[in-house]
Amino acid sequence: MRRRVGHTERSAVGEVRRELRAFLRHRSGAERIEEAELLLSELVTNALIHTRHGAVVTATATPAALRVEVQDFEADLPAPYVPNADDGTHGRGLILVRSLADAWGIEARALGKVVWFELRGEGV
Repeated sequence: MRRRVGHTERSAVGEVRRELRAFLRHRSGAERIEEAELLLSELVTNALIHTRHGAVVTATATPAALRVEVQDFEADLPAPYVPNADDGTHGRGLILVRSLADAWGIEARALGKVVWFELRGEGV
């Protein structure tokens, strides 16, 4: 699965979630699909909020793993953020990714960066 998301397309987060769900429908169990959708939402939302040039979402699946990448076109890497208790839900996206993904990371690219996560397991 590959999808370009424009910077002003905030509604695209839901559309990309649906595309990922359809992509995984016959490849994964419901629980893993829900985890993948949640993590994808966090990464795409971060890319749209914190950058100015949109993002490209790529998902690849094998019988053993799902890898989702969100590439944006800003060179700045996200700074570690520890949210305050009274900060509502702001700043918890990468904490969720770190908590739920089997692996995740950030890679600098010639044009921007890629934030990715993997979910592993039988039939992911």
